[in-house]
Amino acid sequence: VWHLALFGSDDCLSVQCLNAMGPDAFCFENVSGYTNNLKKYPYLWLCYSGEIYNHKKIQQHFEFEYQTKMDGEIIFHLYDKGGNEQTICVLDGVFAIFLLDTANKKVFLGFRPLFKAMTEDQFLAVCSEAKGLVTLKHFKAPFLKVEPFLPGHYEVFDLKPNGQVASVVMVKYHHCRDEPPHALYYNVEKLFPGFETETVKNKLWILFNDAIKRRLMTDRLGLGLQLVAATLLKQLKEAQVQYPLQTFVIGMEDSPDLLAARKVGNHIGSEHHEVLFNSEEGIQALDEVIFSLETYNITTAHASVSMYLISKYIQKNTDSVVIFSGEGSDELIQGYIYFHNVSTLKWRDIRIFLFSPLSLELRVPFLDHHFSSYYLYLSTEMRIPKNEIEKHLLRETFEDSNLILKEILCDGITSVKNSWFKILQKYVEHQVDDAMMANAAQKFPFNTPKTKGYYYHQILEHHFPGQADWLSHYWMPKWIDATDPSAHTLTHYKSAAKA
Repeated sequence: VWHLALFGSDDCLSVQCLNAMGPDAFCFENVSGYTNNLKKYPYLWLCYSGEIYNHKKIQQHFEFEYQTKMDGEIIFHLYDKGGNEQTICVLDGVFAIFLLDTANKKVFLGFRPLFKAMTEDQFLAVCSEAKGLVTLKHFKAPFLKVEPFLPGHYEVFDLKPNGQVASVVMVKYHHCRDEPPHALYYNVEKLFPGFETETVKNKLWILFNDAIKRRLMTDRLGLGLQLVAATLLKQLKEAQVQYPLQTFVIGMEDSPDLLAARKVGNHIGSEHHEVLFNSEEGIQALDEVIFSLETYNITTAHASVSMYLISKYIQKNTDSVVIFSGEGSDELIQGYIYFHNVSTLKWRDIRIFLFSPLSLELRVPFLDHHFSSYYLYLSTEMRIPKNEIEKHLLRETFEDSNLILKEILCDGITSVKNSWFKILQKYVEHQVDDAMMANAAQKFPFNTPKTKGYYYHQILEHHFPGQADWLSHYWMPKWIDATDPSAHTLTHYKSAAKA
């Protein structure tokens, strides 16, 4: 009474639930990700993409007998043992799953960035990228409304005899400030008690090292930023891994990041790569970046050009597949200049959808559940910039470790003479005229652009017409009066630049 089809591209995993001609008809086409059902559980079908960092620990703890070498197999065993809640509470990693339980007529969906579309007659389609859904056609709904799946949630559906599905419950299973339930299965001390400075530093040291270690479940190569790279290299040596650690940096000629990363590469002894790009190459990549990320958020578009270009370089010139990165650290550890202006900090869930461009797999230890939940539990006074220094607590934690160079404060992929922000501002200024801005509310009634960031909104509209609400709101600091999210517009930034 139903038909399942898995389809997608190398970067895109998606599943459809469709009405079928015959009873109990199943069709799984493995185009991307891990798709299977085990002989032990013939009534469970799984579409899976990502990495589960603690699957071996969980297997050993419950003494599950594995039939494969895939980390995703643990999902079958956990679901059979304890259902949805048992599965979600135990797993640690970055992944998306679509689990079909034919015995109980249930569908289980959730985790990693996902998009879904569901019609009035209960046609359901899900995909890790929205672009995998926008061109789908359904005979009763020529236009499918595609919506982002809420991060930190899972959803359970009933599978009806006629092949339709009905949502039963949407569950928020994790808050970024809560200690993750899977901490029970790691040999770590209780996180939250004790907030003396030295105690906090010691716990941050342990948690960050553990975050790196958990993400080393691979034989493939990777890269990292200063602290990530240094910690990663130390652990690779301890594990007697034979291949050299490769580090990558991208920037324009004379950029601060290039000069700083060169010193770090020499300091830790990595195989270092420098990728240069010019303003024309960066501007030309904007269309591809917005199409890839599926967002017109201004800061995301600005910052993602360099990540896109360096990913393109890595894919073309190296055999690296797994990429360690410092992404997420600025959002979590108050690395932005905005945070100099905040007196109290009320944190909401971090909605950073980290897409892995060009089939590269991004691993981000700063967003590890254990590390981030502990950091966000600390007081505002401990977390905000101190003595005009962002990320001061993290720097103080590692300053005597010989892992990082104390004199390096990286900030900028472009030349100090001409920032990437100014280059883009100048370009966008010529692409959007006053008449377009005057008509902005009519053309873009949702998230109406108030600046020439209109240009990015226009690109998304070109690729994905009528999908402006994929972005719930522009990222904008709430504690200052601002219409443009770039720190370059702040008084504090301008004062620091003059100094």
